Amino acid sequence: MKRLAARLTLTLLTAGLLGCEGVDQDPGSISTVARPTSPSEGSQILFGDLHVHTTYSMDAFFTSLPLTGGEGTHPPADACDFARHCAGLDFFAITDHAMEMTPAHWAMEKEATRQCNAVAGDPSNPDLVAFHGWEWTQVGLTPETHWGHKNVIFKDLGDDEVPARPIGALGPDTVNPWMERAPAVAKAWLVDPLNARPYWDFGWMLDEILGTPACDPDVHTRELPLDCHEDAPTPDVLFRKLDEWGFDSLVIPHGTAWGSYSPPGTALDKQLTPTMHDPERQKLIEVMSGHGNSEQYRDWREFETGEDGELICPEPTDDYLPCCWRAGEIIRDRCDDLPADVCEERVEEAKQFTMRAGVAPDQILPGTNASDWLDCGQDRRGFKPAYGLRPRGTVQYALALSREAETDEEGGGDKPLRFRFGLIGSSDSHTGRPSTGYKQTGPIKGMTDAVGIRSAFHARLLLAGGDPDDPQRAEAPSPMTSSPLTAERMTSFLYPGGSVAVHAEGRDRDAIWDALERREVYSTSGPRILLWFDLLDDGDGDGSGDGDGDGDGDGKDATRRPMGSEIETRSTPRFEARAVGSFVQKPGCPDDVVDALGADRITSLCLNECNHPSDTRHEIAGFEVVRIRPQLSGSEDMTSLIEDPWLTLPCEPDPAGCAVRFEDPEFAEIGRDTLYYVRALQMPTPAINGANLRTEFEDERAVSVQPCRMGAGSDPSDECLGDVQEHAWSSPIFVDYRR
Repeated sequence: MKRLAARLTLTLLTAGLLGCEGVDQDPGSISTVARPTSPSEGSQILFGDLHVHTTYSMDAFFTSLPLTGGEGTHPPADACDFARHCAGLDFFAITDHAMEMTPAHWAMEKEATRQCNAVAGDPSNPDLVAFHGWEWTQVGLTPETHWGHKNVIFKDLGDDEVPARPIGALGPDTVNPWMERAPAVAKAWLVDPLNARPYWDFGWMLDEILGTPACDPDVHTRELPLDCHEDAPTPDVLFRKLDEWGFDSLVIPHGTAWGSYSPPGTALDKQLTPTMHDPERQKLIEVMSGHGNSEQYRDWREFETGEDGELICPEPTDDYLPCCWRAGEIIRDRCDDLPADVCEERVEEAKQFTMRAGVAPDQILPGTNASDWLDCGQDRRGFKPAYGLRPRGTVQYALALSREAETDEEGGGDKPLRFRFGLIGSSDSHTGRPSTGYKQTGPIKGMTDAVGIRSAFHARLLLAGGDPDDPQRAEAPSPMTSSPLTAERMTSFLYPGGSVAVHAEGRDRDAIWDALERREVYSTSGPRILLWFDLLDDGDGDGSGDGDGDGDGDGKDATRRPMGSEIETRSTPRFEARAVGSFVQKPGCPDDVVDALGADRITSLCLNECNHPSDTRHEIAGFEVVRIRPQLSGSEDMTSLIEDPWLTLPCEPDPAGCAVRFEDPEFAEIGRDTLYYVRALQMPTPAINGANLRTEFEDERAVSVQPCRMGAGSDPSDECLGDVQEHAWSSPIFVDYRR
């Protein structure tokens, strides 16, 4: 009681001395020092990040607070300075959550982006190109209402070239997990009175968001007032509103397979329709970010549905432990002296409840932790996998989907409707730090999105799952968007940020945008691997195009078709892939960064670790070729259509890189459309969360996990390292069989 009274007295004194009113975040001051650049001549590979959050996003602000061990806010200026100096990027974009952007913050971010570009030097050869956009963040509680997240990026920056308001995703079937928690977080100063100011500022931002009126959904977007909050609850409405603005833009889905917010059973099928997919804008998909790899399709399911609609919990395999199955085993271990038939009834009840619990299976068994649930729901085989991978949300699944074209009045039709995505990586950083993956070891906090609750007291306050009413019986679930189990395990699936690379004809804005538009892009898991992937065109005279895949007849490089190209042919396709490993990194920061930012800012922003390449490169271990034959009908099973790897092509160790050639003699024989892409793999090196939950097995059965933990109760010496082969993923080359 004395301790509680002392805390209350301190809280009241703090409130009286400082006042309880918060203030807005300043957008920050951008360094006016440009980075040295070489003259821009001809084709080159440039690296960037198109998915960066500042603390104008509510979740980023939350993780910056003292309660979570945060380091303070990171406004737009931090993102610019980190991209330019700490990471040494060539381009980037700020994409804060549209549903949490006030009109004032949208205006501030546009101005900060213009200031970032103003420092870049010669517009034809800038040191950094800053794009602007937002994240359309849609979360549904069921697979039917869930559409996922998309970044909207605009080519230009003028007031007459970007929308007057960002467009969010709120609607009757949408939830915003952070806004649901925000009122309680804003009051957290009551238990952390010595650090009250950040919570008051958080509360001020919350009040501004809630105080912004909703726009009229029936009014043309150009006719809406500037001070309202605009929403598009489904992709078709988003595309319509972007059409009304008419600006050059790209819409980039991301996190399509993340189980942290995507309900079990989520599938991309419903998005492949003429209204829900805009192929002129949705040309790219984010395969890798600091929140994991969403590439590979798996044939396991979180649960299955019987003919009568009943939910069926699948049995475990060597590759996957369903959470519904694990829930049943937890109850079985607690049965003790219960009659056998009663125990089995409760085991089955626990399975059924788990299958209805969405992303929070532990809510049916309050008080359980990561050790109890082992590695249920996680992909055991994948490279840096996304948390709770959803197989039918993966990039490979998307590329294999196909829908028959609608028939016109004369009985003809266009090509089947498909997702023809180029593959990119980015960071999804929530600390204003684009593409931190140039270094794959600590510091974990800041270079990943990992956060740690500051003390055991605060952990109980934020993450307590309650006590079970009956430990021998599961509790019925309710709709939730997160849980203590997610918070406890998520840190094991957060990585230094990925990057997007473009093959551009210059360093300027137009050249980078053109490369993105034509899909001559690739993703890396963070390290800046150089990658080329081309179809070798023999010029067989089949009317298949002009060599560069854009169909404009300009004849550019008629002997090679780069990644992202489309071709029609009956000939055997032949390919060449080349890769050069990323530079081995030196510790610390280069002298020019020290001169530009100064020691204090290098410590607070760069965390004393910048992109600092040596003269030595990592070696390429080899290539894996993925071959996908898109569906001929929606009933075709994906397992036989996605061949991963179709070919494995090892390389001799050589710091100068590796080149391989291959062909597909089955293409003409089988006679169906096919796409190909490659993964370049570096020799193994240590990486943060390379081993994820560090699951231990006995007789091929999971028996324990060791999650990566930050904050209270964690081991500060544990860097959560595991050896991996860092990846570069090319965009596909789409080879259609000419009929």
